[in-house]
Amino acid sequence: MPELIAVRGLRKQFPNVLAVAGVDLTVNAGEVFGLLGPNGAGKTTTLEMIEGLTRPDAGEITIAGLTWERNATEIRARIGVQLQATSLYNKITPREALNLFGSYYPKRRGTEELLELVQLKDKADAYHVTLSGGQAQRLALALALVNDPDVVFLDEPTAGLDPQGRRSLWEVVRAMKGEGRTVVLTTHYMDEAEALCDRLAILDHGQILRSGTPAELIAGLGIPSVVELTFDGPAPDPADFAARLGSAVDARGDVWEIPTPDPKTMLPRLFTAIESAHLEYNQVHVRRATLEDVFLQLTGRSLRD
Repeated sequence: MPELIAVRGLRKQFPNVLAVAGVDLTVNAGEVFGLLGPNGAGKTTTLEMIEGLTRPDAGEITIAGLTWERNATEIRARIGVQLQATSLYNKITPREALNLFGSYYPKRRGTEELLELVQLKDKADAYHVTLSGGQAQRLALALALVNDPDVVFLDEPTAGLDPQGRRSLWEVVRAMKGEGRTVVLTTHYMDEAEALCDRLAILDHGQILRSGTPAELIAGLGIPSVVELTFDGPAPDPADFAARLGSAVDARGDVWEIPTPDPKTMLPRLFTAIESAHLEYNQVHVRRATLEDVFLQLTGRSLRD
C-alpha cells in the first residue's frame, strides 16, 4: 500500500515536560494504524500535531504529499477528527448536529446515511443531553465523517464505554476500512489494538519504542505462551518458587505469570515444583502472549499506569 502519512523528527516541549521527543512514523493508505501507550506517553500530542491542532517545535508532517504550512485548507477538507471529548449544545439533536457540521464543507456525506452507519436513526431527533455515553461517542464519530474524509483520526474512541459500546464502535471502524479510508487511532486497550490495527506503534515518554503488525510485535518476544497461576488472595513471593522451577516468575497481584516457548514441557515441571513447594493456588491457565506482554518487556509497566 502507498504511504499516505509521513512524520519525521516530531518534537513538542511543554513548560514542564517533553511530550514528544523525536517521533518518526508512516501510515499507509487504507490501513488502520494504532498508537498504543499509557497515559502521558505522548499519544494525544502526537495525534494533535498530525491533525494540525498543535504546532510542533520541530519535525515534518506530510499527508498525501501535503503540508500544514502550504496546504492547510486542502488537508482539512480531506481529514476527519474525533477528539477525546466532543462538546455540543445540550439541546441539539444528532440530525441537527450533522446538518450543521456538514454545512461547513463543500463535500459531505448524507445525514441519514451517517445516522444509519453509527446506528443512531432511532435517536436522530433526541436531545444530545439525553444520549448515553456510547451514543454520544457514535455521534462524535459520525461528525468526524461528515465531510467524507480520506483519513480519520480517532483519539481513544472507546474510552469509558461498556463492552457492547466498544464492539459497536469497532464495527464502524471496520466499515471505514472496508470503504478504503485510512484510520489512525490511539487506544489504551490491547484487545482493541489487536482486533483493529493492521500496524501499530508503542509509544512511551514521547518516543516510539517499537512498531509493526500486532503479530510481528508479539512474535518478537520469543515467548509465544504464558502460563498463569492464580491465587484466591495476593500471590506469595515467587522467588523461592522460581528457583525450584528454574524459570522466571512475574508476580502481578493475585497472578503469577511464567513466560515459556513450550508450555507442553513447562507444565510437568510446573506441577512438580508446585507439589514440592506445597503451593496452594486457585487455577493454572495457559494463554498466548499479548501486546501487553510486549509492552511490559519494553517498559516494565502496565499500559494503564
